[in-house]
Amino acid sequence: MHTRRYHHGDLRAALLTRAEQTLREKGPGALSLRELARDLGVSHAAPSRHFKDKQALLDALALAGFERLDEALTASREAAGEEFADRLRGLVRAYVDFALANAELLDLMYTVKHDPAASEALIAAGQRLAAMAGELVAEGQRSGEVREGPVDSIAMPVFTTLHGFASFAVSGVLSADDVASGLDAVFAYILRGCAPS
Repeated sequence: MHTRRYHHGDLRAALLTRAEQTLREKGPGALSLRELARDLGVSHAAPSRHFKDKQALLDALALAGFERLDEALTASREAAGEEFADRLRGLVRAYVDFALANAELLDLMYTVKHDPAASEALIAAGQRLAAMAGELVAEGQRSGEVREGPVDSIAMPVFTTLHGFASFAVSGVLSADDVASGLDAVFAYILRGCAPS
């Protein structure tokens, strides 16, 4: 593998980039600060300036993943129309697209987030995702497009259905054709579940 030097101040970013490549290619078990240092052509101690151990690296990767997912979902929301259905469709598409493009990272994000040693920043990032779904449901309730009831009891099935579909899509349980054709059916199912009585 070609080694490269880093300029002062960008080792942390280089470590995260290379770690995500390793995650995609070999899985989280193959991640090692020593190997990353070797790949980047720095001393084996250099990564410790940024990550005290492998778990800190995994936390940082997961946090970066949640931030990118948040950006994708926010962008989809801003691009959607004013109607709940349009915003929901955008959220569904953006989430599944992110999952398909970042399968290993998404798995790491949810695994690390539930670790008892997860950082407060990582827990907060996961909560922002749930809050976004809740906010979408609350807006739909205010406009009369979503049934009345506790926001959490409506948003939770929305998110779990979406995440379940995305998990099946990235695991290979669903073929690419099934994902393409099934996404509209999943969206319609979620929309019916939110509809006013």
